[in-house]
Amino acid sequence: MKSKLYKVLHTVCGKPMVQHVVDRMNDLVVDEIVVIVGHGAEQVKEQLGTAVQYGFQDKQLGTAHAVMMSKDFLQDKTGTTIVVSGDTPLISEKTLRNLMDQHENTQSAATVLTVVAADPAGYGRIVRTSKGLVERIVEHKDATMEEREISEVSTGIFCFDNQLLFQALSEVKNDNVQGEYYLPDVIEIMRKQNHLISAYRTNDVEDGMGVNDKVQLAAVEKLLRARVNNQHMINGVTLIDPDSTFIDTDVVIGADTVVHPGSFLRGNTRIGESCVIGPHTDLLDCEVQSEVKIQYSRVTNSLIGQSIGD
Repeated sequence: MKSKLYKVLHTVCGKPMVQHVVDRMNDLVVDEIVVIVGHGAEQVKEQLGTAVQYGFQDKQLGTAHAVMMSKDFLQDKTGTTIVVSGDTPLISEKTLRNLMDQHENTQSAATVLTVVAADPAGYGRIVRTSKGLVERIVEHKDATMEEREISEVSTGIFCFDNQLLFQALSEVKNDNVQGEYYLPDVIEIMRKQNHLISAYRTNDVEDGMGVNDKVQLAAVEKLLRARVNNQHMINGVTLIDPDSTFIDTDVVIGADTVVHPGSFLRGNTRIGESCVIGPHTDLLDCEVQSEVKIQYSRVTNSLIGQSIGD
């Protein structure tokens, strides 16, 4: 990211990327969340607090090594483990739930979330058998020219049978171009042990988008803002120009409120019904009562009600 700020703490729609991911886990009502941290650990802990547990990856030795850092918390548990990268803020509850349902309904050892990418460069390719079953995942740098022609790719998001996961992790080797322990290698290990491997292919390609630079960060921000704005409009809010209206994910807006261009509604702002906001208004952590008009204003941490005579 070429930044002093730890990657997963870069914000998208007013919230750090890792917080978006943790929030989706909470939407699923999982029993336990373990966040693997390394460089920037204290900053991540300050953001997420005590709502999650932390495993520490001292050396960056790959994704399988990262998951192993949750061993002390999870290795003796039974059930389904979901592995999600902290830089995928667009992942939705719907997609995660569909992935988990596919995994548990098929009683698979592992299930990978896949998409068909217009440009698969850089992503792990899904190699299937002649019967269409998942055989292995090949990282781009290790793929043959033929394998690089495959357009179905891994998002890096998985469901695992927890016991089988930790058994397979102990067998992962680092004999690859990067010299790292790849989590996708668990797939091939499990398959060689005759365990069922499945895939859930989502049509929501953007759900699995990761962020590795400021260009991708801006792209993800734009996509998530469009989702947020669309949901407000579906709920009865009028956005005169959605493309020039910026609303954070936790903002609440009542029906029949009109938001004019150039408005920024940020943080935990709450707006009542039948209001007029903007143009060019910036509200941060404000509560706005119903039937209030605010124009050309910047307001922070305030309760805004109707003035006498309104």
